[in-house]
Amino acid sequence: MSHEQVELAPEYKEAITSLLFQLADDDFLFAYRGSEWLGLAPHIEEDVAYSSISQDTMGHAAVYYQLLEELGCGKVDDLAHLRPSSERKNSILVERANGSGTYMERPQYDWAFTVVRNYFYTLAKKVKVNALQHSSYTPIAEIATRIGIELHYHLLHWKTWFVQLLSSTEDAKVRMKQAIDQVAKDTGDLFSLGKYDELLPSANVIDSSTTLRTSWIAELEVVFNSIQLPIPAFSDISLNGRNGEHTPDLDAALSTLREVYAIDPHTLW
Repeated sequence: MSHEQVELAPEYKEAITSLLFQLADDDFLFAYRGSEWLGLAPHIEEDVAYSSISQDTMGHAAVYYQLLEELGCGKVDDLAHLRPSSERKNSILVERANGSGTYMERPQYDWAFTVVRNYFYTLAKKVKVNALQHSSYTPIAEIATRIGIELHYHLLHWKTWFVQLLSSTEDAKVRMKQAIDQVAKDTGDLFSLGKYDELLPSANVIDSSTTLRTSWIAELEVVFNSIQLPIPAFSDISLNGRNGEHTPDLDAALSTLREVYAIDPHTLW
């Protein structure tokens, strides 16, 4: 896939580039955290479904990185694997580890946390993708329209898990409520647009962070009300991944993700 190159005003191009890195890095890390559940999901059907969702999501990241390559930012694989954590623009929520331990040795992963994170993130992604379908930057609008089709099913999957676990046993409800409180603390930068918080909306590239967040909370409230649960208090920004501020979890994830590629970046993978 390639798009006709159109000369962009410098500031507009910088803003578009920043947004694309946010979208790509979010999906890249989110897909990686999903891949860590391979073979560990609660049952075989979920293992297959979750693997498919993660694969779709990594594909979305690749498409955004491809747009960045076309804008002259570097090779797709280099952008995905070789950039240090200080250059990453993903949200804090997607970089958090699934739990303690390691995948190969003793993965002490938290399914309740994963379900809540995945539902909150996927709904946030849907809100953004819906807005991007009307973007003034045509390549993003075209991609958002295609991604939106797959995203419908991803969201349905995680919403189903979310509602069912909160309507299940007392133990499940306790674990889910703890996970909701935990995830809510990491949503401060989820809709931040970084240094382009004003320029991107004014150029009609995407809605403002306030508008996006308001839409997200409104959709969450419908679901929380349906299961008679109060919506959590969402924290303000403490760390802003859009500005390169991250946790040690990101460095650990990137170390694993780039391990093979870094051996010989010139190899055709």
